[in-house]
Amino acid sequence: MVRLVLTGILLVLVTACGSIGLLPTNELVQKAIALGLEQTQQKLSQQLDLDFQGFEIKRLSITQEQPLTIENLPAFRVRGTYDLIVKLPKRRLTQPQQPFDVYLQIQQEGKTWRSLIPEKGSKGTQSNWRSYLVE
Repeated sequence: MVRLVLTGILLVLVTACGSIGLLPTNELVQKAIALGLEQTQQKLSQQLDLDFQGFEIKRLSITQEQPLTIENLPAFRVRGTYDLIVKLPKRRLTQPQQPFDVYLQIQQEGKTWRSLIPEKGSKGTQSNWRSYLVE
């Protein structure tokens, strides 16, 4: 009986310690946001013929990390704000307190993360996810 209780306690401790390492870091969230911004920036550059020189993400603040499961793998919905600095040829445009809402998923081997973007199906229902490697 004592052996069973000690095994249970040890299992809980190992599980708790292991899951701490699987939380998305600020750096990971910032990379996921940058990935989305790069895609948007490319589309805008093409459509509006703008000369973007890049951008910076400053003061990232995570306000919520919600664990969930997406397609049988652990994931997190991460929300918060950041300051965005858009670099243009002759000036810099600052946009403070930009909200973000990203989905991040640790892959099965536990070494890489992917940014997930929900795709809307017919009648506004969510049908599946687009997935991008966060490097």
